[in-house]
Amino acid sequence: MSETVPALLAELAALEDPRMREVNERHGDDHGVNLGKLRAIAKRVKTDQELAVELWATDETPAQLLALLICRPKVFTGDELDRMLREARAPKVRDWLVNYVVKKSPRAEQLRLLWLDDPDAAVASAGWELTTERILKSPEGIDLDGFLDTIESHMKSADDPLQWSMNRTLAEIGIRNPELRPRAIGIGERLEVLKDYPTAPGCISPYAPIWITEMSKRVDG
Repeated sequence: MSETVPALLAELAALEDPRMREVNERHGDDHGVNLGKLRAIAKRVKTDQELAVELWATDETPAQLLALLICRPKVFTGDELDRMLREARAPKVRDWLVNYVVKKSPRAEQLRLLWLDDPDAAVASAGWELTTERILKSPEGIDLDGFLDTIESHMKSADDPLQWSMNRTLAEIGIRNPELRPRAIGIGERLEVLKDYPTAPGCISPYAPIWITEMSKRVDG
């Protein structure tokens, strides 16, 4: 039996948990669906680009998350992905769109350059996430010193989630590039972004000097 949008919307609605919604809303996500159960639905549905497009068009967060799990990332045009990012309201939708779809798209570099300096902090954040991906996987041609200059000038005053994404770029530059590590740590120490962020036992602080120092031991080792 083929899946339909109304049936899937009803199935997702039945998974709504008020307590989970309360937790998710603290992070800006307007749903109460257990993501493990949502992934199980995606596994059952399998890849279906047409259905994914229809689910995305509902503008409902659980449906859009499901759409991102069953779509074909390489099929979307750059304009479509740009529109989808600007349409996305929930942080989790933007996160999955960038990590599960855009990073697998042949348009990723085109979109990275388009989004980096966007006035919308959520869009610019996606550009920085793609920049971090380049630093990790294909750093050739990336002006690392230039990015450190930009981080030093703008990260302190940047809005969430842009500040988080810039901080991650700062950390990965320091971790992956020993020659730039002292400068990256120094920038983090001067800006003190996320210095007092509460960190659970056993986890590494997102404060860049600590993050860089701890992770570089693993990378260098």
